[in-house]
Amino acid sequence: MTGRIEDYALLGDLQTGALVGVDGSVDWLCLPRFDSPSCFAALLGGPSAGRWLLAPAEGGRCTRRAYRGDSLVLESEWETASGAVRIIDFLPPRGTEPDLVRIVEGVRGRVDLHCDLVVRFDYGHVVPWVRRTEGRWGAVAGPDAMWLDTPVDLTGEDRRTTASFPVTAGERVPFVLTWSPSYRPAPAPVDPERALADTLRFWSDWMRDCTYRGRYGEAVRRSLVTLKALTYAPTGGIAAALTTSLPEQIGGTRNWDYRYCWLRDATLTLQSLVGGGFVREAAAWRDWLLRAVAGDPADLQIMYSLTGRRRLPEYELPWLEGYEGSRPVRIGNAAAQQFQLDVYGEVLDGLHTARGAGLAADDDAWDLQRVLTEHLENVWRLPDSSLWEVRGPERHFVHSKVMAWVGFDRMVRTAERSGLPAPLERWRAARDEIHAEVCARGFDADRGTFTQFYGSRGLDAALLLLPRLGFLPPGDPRVAGTVAAVRRELVEGGFVLRYRVDADPLSASGTVDGLPGEEAAFLACSFWLADALALTGRGDEARELFDRLLALRNDVGLLSEEWDPVAGRQLGNTPQAFSHIGLVNTALALDAMTR
Repeated sequence: MTGRIEDYALLGDLQTGALVGVDGSVDWLCLPRFDSPSCFAALLGGPSAGRWLLAPAEGGRCTRRAYRGDSLVLESEWETASGAVRIIDFLPPRGTEPDLVRIVEGVRGRVDLHCDLVVRFDYGHVVPWVRRTEGRWGAVAGPDAMWLDTPVDLTGEDRRTTASFPVTAGERVPFVLTWSPSYRPAPAPVDPERALADTLRFWSDWMRDCTYRGRYGEAVRRSLVTLKALTYAPTGGIAAALTTSLPEQIGGTRNWDYRYCWLRDATLTLQSLVGGGFVREAAAWRDWLLRAVAGDPADLQIMYSLTGRRRLPEYELPWLEGYEGSRPVRIGNAAAQQFQLDVYGEVLDGLHTARGAGLAADDDAWDLQRVLTEHLENVWRLPDSSLWEVRGPERHFVHSKVMAWVGFDRMVRTAERSGLPAPLERWRAARDEIHAEVCARGFDADRGTFTQFYGSRGLDAALLLLPRLGFLPPGDPRVAGTVAAVRRELVEGGFVLRYRVDADPLSASGTVDGLPGEEAAFLACSFWLADALALTGRGDEARELFDRLLALRNDVGLLSEEWDPVAGRQLGNTPQAFSHIGLVNTALALDAMTR
């Protein structure tokens, strides 16, 4: 039985990550990187799909847990009848190969511990051959090998490795699990105490760059650490989430793979990183963006792999039962092939943001921006699938058109400010045409609100971004009407839904590609509402909503993609970059409002 999504804490080494439950079980880990096949997939298939349980023999949830300072070193403590024990979990910053280190520390009295290690490569599908080589535990299957170093006696039992041992006050018992390619020699053992010191030093050194000094310091710092943890250090790309197929609805089929880089995250991510003082990370993300989108602008995708790879074929894993029975489990993401008009505006806005933040100008970047803008001139009139990746008929989504306007607007402003060569009159004309069309065809004058797409009566939470993007000033009555309509029609349990499919007669039977309509609240949308409230002069309401959003974080400060206001639980892939980006940017906006 897996835990609730909010029961998990994140470990990371800037190339992959693990999820550790409150019961001491590592239920998710892909090696050697975020989008590799898992070796622990209990999150999606139960213990038989792979896990590493290390906890008091009597079981149960830990009494308390927390990260050590602004790091990803997790400390979980159990109080038992016979004593207290602490388990220190972390992934050291990557050396040659990835390591997962777990140190059991006796705090008080004597506690009996139990270890249950179940390694299953290829998403729980492959049972490795386990053997001892020169005193080390090893597991090998196909291209993968894992090595476990510990002073504890291990026993093989029913295709799993177990151990039982006592720990007394002051005693420390280490476990180090290392992955390597099976065709290479076994890696050298890692000194766990030195690895711990190195890991704490890494995070301490990194956090020195943080310039945030606002009222939401703890929440912002933890979100920035989380974004850093989702960064694939070799390329600078940032994964949307650590996981795949955690459902938007329990028992439902909206289960997607989020271990990739979405272009629309670019601008918001850059704003978060720069706002927090992390210019180097912002530059690395900008450089990843330039590499990923290079080539024919007609081939621009909405997402790419961590390395910029374009092909992300989607397939299902029928042997995994899914999180709480939510099938199917999907690998890859077919939405990569959708036409989503807004990404052109996102990319151009992101590069505009990078220039404004003082990142070094790049002539090649401007050439790419011009090519993308010329292509945008040819495609902005086309319908698309929207930022919500609707797997149904393409529409003229209002947010997509607004982002096309953003693309032209940012290019005009950059050229005007920098003197870079540009066909300014043509771009200004396109900008004005889009603006006029959106105001004429995307606005419902009877209700005083913009709509989800031309001719629709439905709403879209992305409309909350209108004042933030500069499409209309915050004081415009059409902005106020749209914010009021979203609050009236899309707020559920105090938080914002992306849209209501069944609210619009133009939608197909209340479903999108046969999937049920929206039920849970998409957390980023609620942060957008807080932004819109702040911009339209409702600062107290914005802060009140932001405080409620902060209360949705789990005990170690993490947010997933969605919140179920009825069940009172997190849903969707976790930890979700978009949610933490929203947290940081809203905190910055609220701080700016009080200066």
